[in-house]
Amino acid sequence: MIKEFAKTLTDPAPQNSNKRDRSSSSQPILLEIFTEQTLEETRQNYGGFLIALAILGIWATSIVYLMACDLSEVSLPMTILACAWQTFLYTGLFITAHDAMHGSILPHHRRLNHGVGAIALMLYGLFSYKQLLKKHWLHHRHPATEIDPDYHDGQHSNFGFWYLHFMQEYWCWVRAFQLVALFYSIHYLLQIPQANLYLFWILPALLSSVQLFYFGTFLPHRQPEGGYKNANCAQSSSFPLLWSFLTCYHFGYHEEHHDYPQIPWWQLPKVRKIAAQNPLND
Repeated sequence: MIKEFAKTLTDPAPQNSNKRDRSSSSQPILLEIFTEQTLEETRQNYGGFLIALAILGIWATSIVYLMACDLSEVSLPMTILACAWQTFLYTGLFITAHDAMHGSILPHHRRLNHGVGAIALMLYGLFSYKQLLKKHWLHHRHPATEIDPDYHDGQHSNFGFWYLHFMQEYWCWVRAFQLVALFYSIHYLLQIPQANLYLFWILPALLSSVQLFYFGTFLPHRQPEGGYKNANCAQSSSFPLLWSFLTCYHFGYHEEHHDYPQIPWWQLPKVRKIAAQNPLND
């Protein structure tokens, strides 16, 4: 599968896309040095790959354990907490796939990098990595325009309508039928109770889509008063470090992500800190 993806998949943007002209960016030249060092460290110590494997492994361990739980012996607060925990892990799956789209997991092994991303998206919801990669680079190339698949329809910019439009862009009836078939196959063949499947598989996946949309699309890309202030039409959240991690794996630091898309999610706080301490071009 990995080999097939590597042959058919080509990145819509060059691997050195983070080196584009920064003359109109608010980020100082010090960030350029940091990004180069970070990318080199990622190549040398496999940090992105190890973190991706950790997320995949924790998700797999968690869902196997929760599928086997007897809900009659679990209190309601613990059930809610388990559902929230699984939602957080599902968000991690998507963020892992997202980093793969930018070549951040294994910059020196593109085939394996894309393979990890494809596996993460398959586990997330049977998504096509190839199709989502094309859509995501449209988002980066044409943010907040009618070409941007993540943007609203140009008329309804409130959360509810925008979310529905966002989901419609990524909806696929074939995938929906495949998920239904997988649900009942797991239920009947593995004797997993439907309540466990709903609470720890279906519901967390849906909730994570809301989490990803709200913190990773709606807040960063909604038009501020006075209009957008940069070419990426993005703005970053001001959440503290821990809250930034819990809400969306630092994806709320979205202006920094668009300026330096190949920086992995766990390095975005450092980029933001350097930018805040060295506003040389402001």
